[in-house]
Amino acid sequence: MMYLFFIPLLIGFVCNTASAFTAAFSKRWDQSRGSLITFILRNILGIPVWALGYILAVQTSSKLFFETALTSKVIGWLFIIAGGLIILIALISIRTQAGAPSVSDSLVRTGLYQRVRHPIHSGTILEFAGIFLLFPTHAVALACGLGIVWIMIQTKCEEHDLMQRLPEYREYMHQVPRFLPRLRIKNW
Repeated sequence: MMYLFFIPLLIGFVCNTASAFTAAFSKRWDQSRGSLITFILRNILGIPVWALGYILAVQTSSKLFFETALTSKVIGWLFIIAGGLIILIALISIRTQAGAPSVSDSLVRTGLYQRVRHPIHSGTILEFAGIFLLFPTHAVALACGLGIVWIMIQTKCEEHDLMQRLPEYREYMHQVPRFLPRLRIKNW
C-alpha cells in the first residue's frame, strides 16, 4: 500500500515513452492517426498519469532524508519555478509539435533549442530536484530518481524518432548538447 504511487508513475512513464514513436505510428497508420496516437499517449495517458504518481508519492508517509529548512524550501521552489519557465519557453518555441508531433514537423533551432536539444526534459529534471527538496522522503526520492532514469530513456527514444522524422536532426545532435548548454568562457 505504501508504494501505490509506483502504479500510475510507471504506467504514465510507459505511455509517455511510447508516445516517442511518431514515425512508426505514422508509417503504420498514416500521418494523422500517428499524430493522434502520440497525442493520446503523451497528453492523456502519459503526463497526467505520471503526475498523479508524483502527487501520491508526496502524500505517501515515509522516512525523511533530512528535515526541511527555509533554505531547502526556497531552493526547491526556485528549481520548480525555473524548470516550469524553461518548459513554458520551450513549449512556446515548438508550439503544437510538443503535444502532437508529426512526420511533417520541421526542426526548431531557435530560442532554447539553440542551446540544448531537450529543454523540456532539462526543466523536468529541475522540477524533480525541486520536488525532492520540498518533500525529502524516501518515497519522493524514489519517484524522482525513477523520473530521471525515465527522462534518459525518453530522450533516447525521442532522438531515435526525430532522426527518422527529421533528416537534419543527426547533424543538430552533433552541434547542440542534450540537456545543459555549453559554457563559453571568453578570454579576459
